[in-house]
Amino acid sequence: MDQRRIHGRDDTNAGSGTPSEHGTPRLEVRGLSKSFLGTNALDDVSLVLEPGQVLALIGENGAGKSTLIRILSGAHHPDSGDVFINGVLADISGPKSAEDIGIATVYQELSLFPDLSVAENLVFGSYPGRGWINWKQARREAADFLRGLDVDVDVDSKVRDLSIAEKQMLEIAKALRRRAQILILDEPTAVLGGEDVDHLLRLVHGLKERGVSIIFVSHRLEEVFGLADRYVVLKDGKLTGAGKISETNHDDLVSKMVGRDFTRSHRSINRTLGDVVLEVNNLAQSGVLRDISFTVRAGEVLGIAGLRGAGRTELARAIYGADPVTSGDVIVRGTKVANKSPLHSIRAGIGLVPEERKTQGIFVALSTAANIPIVSMLKRGTKVIRPAVERRTALNFVEKLRIKVSDVSLPVALLSGGNQQKVVLSKWLNADVQVLILDEPTRGIDIGAKQEIYELIHSLCEQGLAIIVISSELPEVLALSHRILVMCQGTLAAELDGDTATEEQVMFHAVGGKK
Repeated sequence: MDQRRIHGRDDTNAGSGTPSEHGTPRLEVRGLSKSFLGTNALDDVSLVLEPGQVLALIGENGAGKSTLIRILSGAHHPDSGDVFINGVLADISGPKSAEDIGIATVYQELSLFPDLSVAENLVFGSYPGRGWINWKQARREAADFLRGLDVDVDVDSKVRDLSIAEKQMLEIAKALRRRAQILILDEPTAVLGGEDVDHLLRLVHGLKERGVSIIFVSHRLEEVFGLADRYVVLKDGKLTGAGKISETNHDDLVSKMVGRDFTRSHRSINRTLGDVVLEVNNLAQSGVLRDISFTVRAGEVLGIAGLRGAGRTELARAIYGADPVTSGDVIVRGTKVANKSPLHSIRAGIGLVPEERKTQGIFVALSTAANIPIVSMLKRGTKVIRPAVERRTALNFVEKLRIKVSDVSLPVALLSGGNQQKVVLSKWLNADVQVLILDEPTRGIDIGAKQEIYELIHSLCEQGLAIIVISSELPEVLALSHRILVMCQGTLAAELDGDTATEEQVMFHAVGGKK
């Protein structure tokens, strides 16, 4: 193998999208190791990525995926090991050198300029013109480039006005315009749903056909099986599995991720439902929700499905009192809720685990011990803080919910997404809620934590809570729900039995299908 070291762009292959000569891998990682403060984040990891191939990088949070990505993108330097690009030993000394040799990374946190236009973002750093910027040509080049990727976005639009999906597409287009031959996508669909996910996956398929090599990081295994050619599984910084996607299955991958035999989560075993706990009558919100009525019984999980923009989150916020309604009633165990603010709902026994947990569900700068008692204090009107009591309460939930935290006095911001979600759930369980609304309860958390959340939902169901689960992941809704309400354009399009409902039925009603 050619052992030349490359510091900049290898002009023979960079961004060409053509296979390397003599079957040489596009990317080869050999024995990468990296430690932080004595803890191994990566331990002797090796992998191979061929031209025009999609490699799924899979693992729980903390498994080493981010460290590997950051080494390949130049943000970290490995303690040992080598990276080869098209058979040439690469010296990735920083993000610029990674870009120069054809590696582009699209992180979950996008790096766009919100107040610049789509065209300005796309051509940034490589403006057409000599000594001056030819904006007419820039807009034309941007439009042609996006059209070639089948991305339908107005190049004159400000980035801040784009949808999340459009921003994601633009970020990928930026990477490709710099002639990237290796594209790393870090959880690209984590904040997307429905048609947006499908469009993004079609884009990735198209890039693969052009010869671009892709490392695809996702917790949504159904996407991995529909997209990837090969997989690599990391756990605790070590390689625990690798191979062809066609030669594995969902349960096998999960077992490799969590390091133990995986038992698939089934629908709640609770078949004995109690009295009606929550009753929603003719709830409406001008221009958003229309005539919503349903009930939830004790021990029941009611799933709510629908496409993005169907009104699912808006319904949750309306029930919780976070947004005003124009008409309708919310009733808990026969008593009408004032529904004028979240505090009224909290005191009535309604809890909401919001979709945006970091900005709406927890105080990231506060500790686990300070976060968990907050709702209970609001409910009781308590103004006195008792640190010793807070600590005991937190330790109780850390044990009960298996929250992985070294010290409950540390900021919640230091926890993984799954453990942050458990802290949010602990807040409500500590407040003895009767109705718990879970909006995208497993978004952005790894498969191991997902299973623990599912088990917790089942346990709460057995204890008699009335639970509403809103999710963009249809397998999740189908696995958890006794009944499923399908929303379309702000209204209820169908009610389906959880035991017999299928993804096809849900989607039929979600897109406005009529029998």
